[in-house]
Amino acid sequence: MKYIFTLAALVLALNSSAQSSTNPGEYMDFFSVEYLQIQKDMWDYTRSVSHGKSARKVEKRRAELIQTTSSAKNKAKRAKAFKENERYRDSVIHYFELIEIVLREDYAKILDMEAIAEQSYDAMEAYMMARDMASDKMKEAGEMINREHKAFAEENDVTIIEGEDTKLDQKMGIANKVYDHYNEIYLIFFKSYKQEMYLLEAIGNNDINAIEQNRNALISTVEEGMVKLKEVTLYEGDKSMIEATRNLLKFYQKEAEKDVDVILEYFEAKENFAKIQKAFEAKKEKNRTQEDVDTFNGAANSVNDAVNAYNTGNETSNKERGTKIDGWNRAAEKFTGKHVPRGK
Repeated sequence: MKYIFTLAALVLALNSSAQSSTNPGEYMDFFSVEYLQIQKDMWDYTRSVSHGKSARKVEKRRAELIQTTSSAKNKAKRAKAFKENERYRDSVIHYFELIEIVLREDYAKILDMEAIAEQSYDAMEAYMMARDMASDKMKEAGEMINREHKAFAEENDVTIIEGEDTKLDQKMGIANKVYDHYNEIYLIFFKSYKQEMYLLEAIGNNDINAIEQNRNALISTVEEGMVKLKEVTLYEGDKSMIEATRNLLKFYQKEAEKDVDVILEYFEAKENFAKIQKAFEAKKEKNRTQEDVDTFNGAANSVNDAVNAYNTGNETSNKERGTKIDGWNRAAEKFTGKHVPRGK
């Protein structure tokens, strides 16, 4: 007898019981309605994180998913084998076990890593790798259950009419490719972004040695980033994130190679004036020569000019930095909004 099984109908709450069913289609219904719903819920959860919501903000949803996955797993464990064939039932149980592990362990680690991800490039890279690994595990679990689902159907002469599961697989596949592209570019961006933060910190501390060290490091990360951007494969011909990142890297390059010179000149003028002022004030007024006065006034004029140049340059840099970073954020948001499927 030929059975027909339509995956599009799995969203309905079927009352079939795997305990007594001898109809393979009904037996598949019993399990599929559970794991397809879990797949949808996991897609919704990971999509929320990927679309800008932090793992911490959707922590309540993770707890709910752990509970529903555990419940589905226990329900599957209570089911009998179909005509003494345990493979399909056990594969469903294994699927729920894998998803539960990812939720309990992988995403718990991701939650902790997210809190410190922006502290360094290495921390951010590790955080993004952890998210990728969790995504890969879910993908492998989904592929496994789909294989077993189709194998059971073939063994029991069940015709599968592809429906919602195929659409969901397609959406998840697209999302994975989009975020592979996003993550690759994000790490290029973040490496120079973080290095500039170190440079600005050194400037704030008036640490000339640290300024020189970090400006050179920034030049190096920018050059490395420019090379890597050329090697990035476009997604659907979309250059937006690459161009936004390149524009930001050009700003960092100008900042490190030119703008920092103005800052160093200010520190040098400030230090020079402090020395001249100390020597000038150490002399009694009656002992000061015209040369002393001219030297002091010249140093004062130099430091005033340096202060003006520093303030003007700093204001210009801050505005340009804000514009470039805002542009990058808009490009990233537009890219993911355009390419990542949003519907369930």
